[in-house]
Amino acid sequence: MDYIVLSIPIFFILIGVEVLIAKLKASGWYRFNDAISNISCGIASQITGVFSKTILIVGYIYLYDHFRLFQIPNNVWSWIILFIGVDFFYYWFHRFAHEISIFWGTHIVHHQSEEYNLSVALRQSSFQGFISMFFYLPLAILGFNPIAFVTVNAFQTLYQFWIHTKAINKMPSWFEFIFNTPSHHRVHHGRNPKYIDKNHGGTLIIFDRMFGTFQEEEEEVVYGVTKPLSSWNPVWANFDWYADMWQDLHKEMLWSDRIKLLFKKPGWLPAYLGGYRSPKELEKKEVHVYDTTIPLGLNYYILFQYLVILGITSLFLFNVKEFSRIEQIIISVFIILTIVSIGGIFEKRRWAYFLEILRFLLFIFGLYLIVPFQLILISLSISLSLISIVWIYQYKTLFHFKQQT
Repeated sequence: MDYIVLSIPIFFILIGVEVLIAKLKASGWYRFNDAISNISCGIASQITGVFSKTILIVGYIYLYDHFRLFQIPNNVWSWIILFIGVDFFYYWFHRFAHEISIFWGTHIVHHQSEEYNLSVALRQSSFQGFISMFFYLPLAILGFNPIAFVTVNAFQTLYQFWIHTKAINKMPSWFEFIFNTPSHHRVHHGRNPKYIDKNHGGTLIIFDRMFGTFQEEEEEVVYGVTKPLSSWNPVWANFDWYADMWQDLHKEMLWSDRIKLLFKKPGWLPAYLGGYRSPKELEKKEVHVYDTTIPLGLNYYILFQYLVILGITSLFLFNVKEFSRIEQIIISVFIILTIVSIGGIFEKRRWAYFLEILRFLLFIFGLYLIVPFQLILISLSISLSLISIVWIYQYKTLFHFKQQT
């Protein structure tokens, strides 16, 4: 049972509540383009997970079946120990994901938003699981049942949803000492030099206290990464860091230093190229949040398209086993194209306008392939596509020039 997928309705209900609170407080916690970008990264992560989750758990199951040291009984004590074990290994994965450059590329997506709200919790990398899974393999060797591991791991992940908020200041002191909280995690998302690479815990904060990576929330947090993404494209968000690494690797350096660059701290260069590029102190006047503006009608167009794609994505994820592998690929490609196109519309990219037209043709064709005799659905898809084409055509002139970022 995929508890994270089952929790999707709860996520959106809580996001809706937080949006309402933000409106009542006039807090500015949410920006439409940023929230959509966050959720789009989450969609991309879930869609790629359809094809990767089974592969990722295979190694755990194999080690459990062939190399486990103990037959751990299924009782309340074993579940408590497993919970602590999952959080312990998550801490080390999370810490190394910040301290090893090639791993940082699989995690940076979660930190790219320059806001802090519940939608940021959904902003996840499509590649993180390929690294994090290796850190949990000792649990398989110890003899923790794969089903128990998957369950505890899911709930450890779900816990982290609620800590992505500004609506809660501090929890009781005893809770703040033991558990990860919104205050602790706001620090983790800060790009203030004193906050970088701090508070890596998942559910518990005690491992940060034990291993010297704990930082109390003190000065106002500036959110995001030291080199902003400056894009609403959820696919590019997963490759931006690696593009920067690729440029670094092409600099004149020893081959041994190219290997070091992959595994050293993000920002590392050999001394003869200037050495480590440390983040500078931030002043409020220096903080520039990436933003783009489009007409209100185009925002409504995006909202309409997004509600449609959220419905399609939810139906797909809840019923994924009902589709053949070819159908899964068709639906996944359509969903990914949609969120990429929406990101391009926010940036007024010319290619996004043409991608929208192509997307509607693929929508009709793909629906016909999957449900060829459902005339009502086909007619509805044609109607929605025609309405959308007429709607976006009104803004065609906006897409003639590439907006600078």
